[in-house]
Amino acid sequence: MSIIEKFDRLARGYSAHDYADPARYAARRTDVMLATGPAVPDGATVLDLACGDANMAEPLLARGYRYIGVDGSGEMIAEAGRRLGDRVTLIHELIDRYTPSGPVDVTVCLRAFYYPSDRVAFFRDVAAYTRCKFVFDFDPRVYPRAEIERDLRAAGFAEIVLQPFFLPQRVSVPAPLRAALTLLERCGPLARLALRVRGIWFCAAVPPR
Repeated sequence: MSIIEKFDRLARGYSAHDYADPARYAARRTDVMLATGPAVPDGATVLDLACGDANMAEPLLARGYRYIGVDGSGEMIAEAGRRLGDRVTLIHELIDRYTPSGPVDVTVCLRAFYYPSDRVAFFRDVAAYTRCKFVFDFDPRVYPRAEIERDLRAAGFAEIVLQPFFLPQRVSVPAPLRAALTLLERCGPLARLALRVRGIWFCAAVPPR
């Protein structure tokens, strides 16, 4: 079974069964995405690559941003369309074959930057059409930070900003623990130490001005 066929089968109700608390998790990821790296201008256009069922759309729309979602799974795009209607633009295409008709302010690629076979070429394409920043996440225990930074610089990105993220995806945690995890994200050396066993990096890569 191909990865596209897998996600086609998972599409109906995807966020509900893939995230313990879908709305809270999407809102928290949106907060971190917007806060990492350069500030995002009001009314910006956000391109969400490998958007799945576009669970990031609602918190971005609530903040006044325009949303474009792209995914290689037609069933995921259909699921997003059923929920969001004409409030967003949804496109069925593989992320390394898609180029927007014009520049976008922010490009996001969560849990998916590793799908393109040529990572540097993919990063280079994103840099060419992204004005403000390219934000994605990665597990440093699987993808070494030095290799990610090397490939981003080879693709022409001028600045790289990293932010730890510890909120669990598949476990709903009580408010005191959520607050503690948010505090840990700001604790510099302690956060980097914790990333050896849990958590991910959010990476904001800034294209040349």
